[in-house]
Amino acid sequence: MKGIKFRLIVMNFLIFAVWGAYLCSLGIYLGRIGMGAHIGKFFAIQGIVSLFMPTLIGIIADRWVPAQKMLGICHFLAAVFMALAGYMGMKYGNEVTFGQIFPYYALSVAFFMPTIALGNSVSYNALNQAGLDTVKAFPPIRVFGTIGFILSMWIVNFTGFKDNYMQLFVSAAWGLILAVYAFTLPNCPVNKTAKGASFVDTFGLRAFSLFKDGKMCVFFIFSFLLGMCLQVTNGFATPYLDAFGADPQYANAFAVKNNVFLSSISQVSETLCILLIPFFLKKFGIKKVMLIAFVAWALRFFFLGAGNPTGFGLVLLILSMIVYGVAFDFFNISGSLFVDQNTDEKIRSSAQGVFMMMTNGLGATIGSFCAQAVVNRFVFNPSAADPSFNVMNGWTTAWYVFAAFALVVGILFAILFKYKHTPEKA
Repeated sequence: MKGIKFRLIVMNFLIFAVWGAYLCSLGIYLGRIGMGAHIGKFFAIQGIVSLFMPTLIGIIADRWVPAQKMLGICHFLAAVFMALAGYMGMKYGNEVTFGQIFPYYALSVAFFMPTIALGNSVSYNALNQAGLDTVKAFPPIRVFGTIGFILSMWIVNFTGFKDNYMQLFVSAAWGLILAVYAFTLPNCPVNKTAKGASFVDTFGLRAFSLFKDGKMCVFFIFSFLLGMCLQVTNGFATPYLDAFGADPQYANAFAVKNNVFLSSISQVSETLCILLIPFFLKKFGIKKVMLIAFVAWALRFFFLGAGNPTGFGLVLLILSMIVYGVAFDFFNISGSLFVDQNTDEKIRSSAQGVFMMMTNGLGATIGSFCAQAVVNRFVFNPSAADPSFNVMNGWTTAWYVFAAFALVVGILFAILFKYKHTPEKA
């Protein structure tokens, strides 16, 4: 039992180390090479590919290729394309164009995004085979995914890679290691297509029948709405902190010079909050846990808008990072466990893919474009048209808009999601 837990810990560590190398620092790099207006596109593409790639890869894993092998194949391809994106940045330097780097980046994330759901499927399968309770056993394992994410962030921050293409090479290196390791993981069963099976069963589309269930339908809809919050701070938090450097009173502040490190407090908080999930899910149920997540997202955005790099403002920024752990975990991890427990084992990989499609797909895509529009409206456009405009006030307004959105959607969720929970002892 300890052996399988350790192996899953290594897998989760590597999956999120791949992501952590660039997710929170890419915006800084893009801003430095004159692609600030394209930040939303780089984060939206993660959502666009999540509309179909997790579901398609999940179908393949359910039907033909064991999930652990698909995990290895996807990470190999993702690493190759991310390395090519890094090569473009290295070859052309600050003159690199959107068309030179974006296609390789897009292909890389297209193969990376399904691996989060695949990793969940591999973990749940191995834990079930070992006779372990996934609600209790998985969160402590998943913690090490966040540790991997944090380690990658720290490597990028303290090596100075946060504002250049080297972060993409770091991500590719992690991916190649995982590509090899994935093939050593316990085998996941596949459900071969039976003779005479329908098109729906053949291609694993049965998972979409979950939308006929009123409870699951509402859950997926609000997963989409909450998913709109996912990439907002990943795309714009560090560029926002970096923008304080234009003000002499903040230029040398630790929070500005080490903004990626400051952001990593979010992942430290996430690590700790994962351990709370078994208790909260068993005690309060998915509805209250999701409500807590909505409130946490609202606070996350509010504290960012109200903060600054010094004094009490720094305290607010740190609080924003701390509350992120609740915002992310109480939605992503709890939601994944909820889907696992409320779907048939024959469609679980596909169902996880649908969950990813609604959150990191539709939600993150639309959320990224909307966030870019809000930032353009209150930050970039006014500052370009009126030199006297205070850019940091514009950033504050943008964060307050995001906070209001999360709060309103949370209220609607409380009203519309009908779910009766029977408390259990954690």
